[in-house]
Amino acid sequence: MATIRAPGLPAGSRPAGSRVNRWLGHRTAKPTGFVLALLPFAWLVWAAFANQLGANPAEALIRSLGDWTIRFLVLVLLITPLRTVTGWVALARLRRMVGLFVFFYACMHLLAYAWFDMEFSVPAIVDDVIKRPFILVGFLGWLLLLALAATSFNRAIRALGARRWQVLHRAVYGIAGLAVLHFFWMRSGKNDFAEVAVYATIFAALLGWRLWRRLARPRPV
Repeated sequence: MATIRAPGLPAGSRPAGSRVNRWLGHRTAKPTGFVLALLPFAWLVWAAFANQLGANPAEALIRSLGDWTIRFLVLVLLITPLRTVTGWVALARLRRMVGLFVFFYACMHLLAYAWFDMEFSVPAIVDDVIKRPFILVGFLGWLLLLALAATSFNRAIRALGARRWQVLHRAVYGIAGLAVLHFFWMRSGKNDFAEVAVYATIFAALLGWRLWRRLARPRPV
């Protein structure tokens, strides 16, 4: 039987999506992604010890870890749209790992705050959470991330059932909203909202895409 190829492709060539899927499906893809995801944390640790974080290294470390939390949150929410639009179906292999890195950077952000700002004083932390709305919002986001991380494994999916698991993990959009609000209130003291607006726009676009896909599905007659 003759081989059927896509119009415009030279004989023997493969679509770019096939090559990307082959690379993403390779056994080295996950370890490579793991190392790349750890690089920002490794750089921040090195910069802290090398005194490269500026005049207020504690604040720089806390805020940088928060920035990387929200960046990885963007990445994990981008995976499904990218997979759908480009046909890179093998991206799904990396979604759980990227999601767990969101939780990892959020934990490091919380740890740095508890350590450098509060000196691990539980009463001081509780008082700060109650008094400052942006700390409360950030802590609520972390609690939701904890729930998602704890149920991100196959055993939890089987225990919850696929439908309930999917409903629970849609909370990631609520986490995105809390992250933007946390970021907004933190920057409000300096009237610096440019970066907040960028993340808010990205999250709104991703949520809009998901809603559009849901509404565009053909309904059973």
